Formats: sequence, C-alpha cells, structure tokens
Amino acid sequence: MPKLNLAAELNEPQLEAVSTIEGPLLIIAGAGSGKTRVITWRMANMLEKGIPQHAILALTFTNKAAREMEIRVKELTGKKLQSLTVSTFHAFGLKILREEAELLGFRKNFSVYDETDKLSLIRECLRECRLFSDKVNLYNLGALFSAVKTGQSGWDSDVWEPVYREYGESLKIYNALDFDDLLVLPLELFENHPSVLEKYQSRYRYIMVDEFQDTSAIQYRLMKMLAKRKEGEKENICVVGDDDQSIYSWRGANYENILMFEKDFPSLVEIKLEQNYRSTSTILDAANGVISHNTSRKEKKLWSGNSGGRPIELFFPETESEEAGFIGSLIRRLSIRESFRYHDFAVLVRTNSLTRNIEESFLAENLPYRVSGGTSFFQRKEVKDLISYLRVIANPDDDVNLLRIINTPRRGIGKNSVARLSALARQNRGSMWGALLHSRNGDGQQMLFGEKAAENDAEEFTDLVEFFRGVFLGRKAEGPWTLSGSVRSLVDRIDYWSYLVTEHAKNEKLARWKFANIEHFIKMIENWEQDPGNFETGLFSYLNRISLISGDDRDENEEGKVNLMTIHASKGLEFPVVFIAGAEDGIIPHEKSLEEEAGNIEEERRLFYVAITRARDKLYITSCRKRRRMQNTAECSPSPFLAEIPGHLVCRYEEEKMPGEGEVDQFFALMRDKFAEDSAG
Repeated sequence: MPKLNLAAELNEPQLEAVSTIEGPLLIIAGAGSGKTRVITWRMANMLEKGIPQHAILALTFTNKAAREMEIRVKELTGKKLQSLTVSTFHAFGLKILREEAELLGFRKNFSVYDETDKLSLIRECLRECRLFSDKVNLYNLGALFSAVKTGQSGWDSDVWEPVYREYGESLKIYNALDFDDLLVLPLELFENHPSVLEKYQSRYRYIMVDEFQDTSAIQYRLMKMLAKRKEGEKENICVVGDDDQSIYSWRGANYENILMFEKDFPSLVEIKLEQNYRSTSTILDAANGVISHNTSRKEKKLWSGNSGGRPIELFFPETESEEAGFIGSLIRRLSIRESFRYHDFAVLVRTNSLTRNIEESFLAENLPYRVSGGTSFFQRKEVKDLISYLRVIANPDDDVNLLRIINTPRRGIGKNSVARLSALARQNRGSMWGALLHSRNGDGQQMLFGEKAAENDAEEFTDLVEFFRGVFLGRKAEGPWTLSGSVRSLVDRIDYWSYLVTEHAKNEKLARWKFANIEHFIKMIENWEQDPGNFETGLFSYLNRISLISGDDRDENEEGKVNLMTIHASKGLEFPVVFIAGAEDGIIPHEKSLEEEAGNIEEERRLFYVAITRARDKLYITSCRKRRRMQNTAECSPSPFLAEIPGHLVCRYEEEKMPGEGEVDQFFALMRDKFAEDSAG
C-alpha cells in the first residue's frame, strides 16, 4: 500500500478532518472546498491506520458519487476493496433487507418496484377499491403514499386510506417493496429487533455520511441508531455537509439535521472547509453576498486563491425567445473565440418548463446539447412490459418479470390468483412458473384458481410463453428468423395495442404515443441485428445488452454537448461557463414554492446560491422583461436575489458591435481551425 503524504496534499482544515478518526465529527464543507477529496482521503487514512474495510460504512446520495469515492480510495490505497461498503442510503437499506427480509415476512428474492411499477400497482388498487377514475392523479397519490409511509404527512381525508392499505397488502402478496420501503423497513427492523441492530452496530464501527444536509428525518434516525454506542464507547460518526446547499426539502431533506447532530452527539468536533478551489473570487463574493441574507445557517465565508475574475454579466431580453437566442448565439461565439468546448457550458433553469425555447435556439444554432433528467426510455412502462416478456421467455423462473406480465394485458389472473400461486410456489420451494405448470399438470388447478375462466387464462398464458420459447430459442418461425421480427409477432399475439387503447380509453393520443415507443424499441433491435459488428444476435445477447444500458440510458458520449438542466440537477457539478436563465420574480424564487410555505424563501435563496457556485470562470444571468404564461404574456420583474449581489461584481451585458472586415476574416480563420481540430479528433 502506498504511503499517504497527507500534509503535502491537503490544506490545514482538510488535514485536520482527514486525521480526526475517533469520535463524532461534523465537517461543514462549502461549495467547491474539496469535500469528496476529504472523504476519500479520510477513508484511505483509516485503512492505512489498520481499520478493517468491513468496519467502514460510507453513505451518499447517488450511485455515481459512491462509485467515484470507491475508485478514488482504491487509487490512493492500491487495495482491492472487497468488503468496504460505499453506497447510497437506499442501496444500504436493500443490502440489510436481502439479509433480513424473512423477519418481515418477505422472501429473500423480493423485487423492488420503481416509480412506474408503483404507479401501476396503485392503479390496480384503485380498481380493487372501486375508486379508479381518469381524474385521479396517480403521481400525486403516489407522493401522498410516500409521505405517509415515511412519516412526513398524515391523512387529510379518509378516502385514500383503504387504497393505501390495499397497496401495502398487494406489495406483500407480490413479494415486492417500493423505494420508500428500503429506508422504512430497515428502521422497523432496528426498532423491533434489537439483536439485528446490535449486529450491524458491531459490523460498522466507523460511519461517514456525505451530503448530510440532504438527509431526511428517517435517514437521520437510521444513521443515528447505527452510530449510537453504550456509555463509554466511542461513537465514530463523521458527517459532511453544507446547510447553504440544502435544496431538497420537497423530498424530505431537512437541513436542521445538522442542529440535531450537534444535540445528539454533544462531544463532536466541528471543522469548516471554506477555501473554494473551483470559482473566481468574483463569483464567490457574489454567492456570499446572496446567501448572507439567510438567517438559519452556519456562519461561514467561502474564499478563493483564484483572485479577481470577470464581472457577472446580466442581460435583460424583451422575451423568452430573445433570451434563448442570446444564450444560443453567445455559446456559439464563445466556443469559437475562446476555445471552449460545448461541454464546458451549462444552462441552468428553475423548472423543466423553461427549456423548450432554449432547445429551439440550440437547434437553430446547430448546437449539440443534452437535457438532464426525464424518464429513461427503458423505464417507460410499455417498454418495460415488453422486456419483461422477453426475460420470462428466456427464463420462465424469473418471478419478478413473470409477476409484471402475468396479467398484462388483462387475463383475469387477478390478485387472489397470484396470492394462491405465490403460496403454492413457496410450498413447493420453487418458482411461480413451476407452480403454474404444477397446477396445470396436476389435479390442483381448480383449487388454485377457483374459477374456470382463470384456469383457461392461466393455461393460455403458459401456452403463450412456451410457444414463444420455441420461436426465440428454437427459432420455430416461417422464413428467415430475426429477433426483431419475433418481437413484433409477440406484440401482435398479445394484442398490446388494444390493451393500450383500453387503458387510455379517453386519451387515444397517449395510447398512440406509447405504441410508438414499442415500435421504436423494435426498430432499435432491428438496427442492432443489422450491425455487422454483432456476431451473436440472439435473445440472450440482447437481454444482456439491455441489462448493461437500461440503468443509464444517456448518450455514451456526453462530451461535446451543451448541458441544459434544472438547478437541482446541477448540484455537485461545475462548469467553466454558466448561464442562469429566467432569473425573474415568480421563477427564482418560484411563486408556487413560496405559496406552499413562507419559510421557503430561504431554500429558494440556497437554490440560487447553488446555481451561482456551479460557475468556475464566467457567469451570465438573464431576466426577461416579458414572458408568456399559458395563453397570456405577462410583465416580469427581475429576481429580488439579483439585488443581493454586491453591485461592484456585476455589469450589464452589451450587445457587440458589428465586426469590421479584419475581425470577420479572423473569425472565419478560427472557425476553419476549430473544424479541422474537430475532424482530427
């Protein structure tokens, strides 16, 4: 293992944070202050001191952050990190439940429902309770169920409680958990089974929590229970966060957890990281000027060794179309004149609804770009349904995917039939597919399904799967066999189009859009088959490919594209040039956020602070004089946060004069050089 030279690599506060291993530690890490560096060096230092990998637990909020931390620790130590646990809170909860699920009445092979699966189940539960209507907003109902389950909310009325109970019972029958269960159930385990809690307390003797300001009440309780020790024993818990960057209260985050931590661990050591390694002093002074207006915060002031920097430029276009044109054309000019790559630019907006005009401008300027967020193509319900069929055809013992399609499209194999089937599978210690075949070939089918119609539907389902196993795996098809052609035959055989029309009886346009996604999926398979570089184009090969890409459906080459994203999505990122668009009162701060709770003005200010501190070198802020809302055009006022930036740090952007003949020649010479460079790359 290489010897760590801490003093040479870290500034004084960072060194203190990395060297303080025993006891509770609170690290207040300002934006761009090397937070991830401190966390990874601290873990490496712990390993060098002889602390075993399995005793360390590091929790963060994204899989990407967890992967990056693990890679950096591995590079620092040269060790194979086979038993170090670096994960998200939800992944850690899943790890606990895989070990302890049976204590809660679940089988260990439970499935985890994503948002699409969750909303589908809620729809089914509404039907069971005779409350289904096209007027019910499934997303809002799912959010209510989540808030109730995690203790953030109670019931405003009794109407949805039966649906919530039905939802919980259905999850149990389907041996499934939703995303909230990954936190709620481990906490329930720890509270009701002291021996389980003690086991994990003994296993994880050193705990670190990243982005602590984003933890929810339930995550804090989980962390606290793991870290607490008997009197006289060291509580080795380190939390790293910045209350000025707490911007997720709408999903349960509570920046006051920092105050709770100080109360619950009174012997803590507090260290502040205030040196910013990202931005110019101009940008940091602007950010400090804004955030200083918040009263509920830990006092700190970021500073930078990168003194000076260009003033922040404000532009006040007449309309959102002019705003978008300004952003697109300026990105084009800066990329040519100052040699910025397109991925050096970020355009930040308060809400996704503000991206449309900017996207149109990028298309007009022929600027490559990517929009962060949105649902992955492979996570859309209709595509997931079809993939589940293919997975069951490849492996009928896949209970998770079989449960997804056994009644999709509807076959009359309802919840009660599934419950009986699940019980038979458990009794036989086998899969649900095995139980289906057992009931079909034995004499217990009547007892299992109860009704002749359900018997017939179950038999037709098994016939369907067995037939297409022959088509896909035995390639029993007329004419030249193709994977895409067989998938199309499957879609026709189950009559998925009619299913979509029935599900969206009052919105045929939506049904057509969903079926177009199915067509696009089949076309993707066809293109993959026709790629001469693919030597194996069978079902298993394609499913393996799906497994690798469905978790991250972004373009593999993200470089060379302008980043267009919400401010929330930009947290943790940095860019040489940043545009903050739509800096108007009612947008930043957002009027709906302020309507919900008066105290939200401080969170809106923190959001603006996060936006400012994403910029390294250049920052442009646009504020329209008029903006179209619904069918009307409304007069706009600049965001009040703009007035909180010290005046000497900003200037108004002035449109450039028409270039002279020499400047035009120089401009086109630069363009030729740039195109030649791009072609060579």
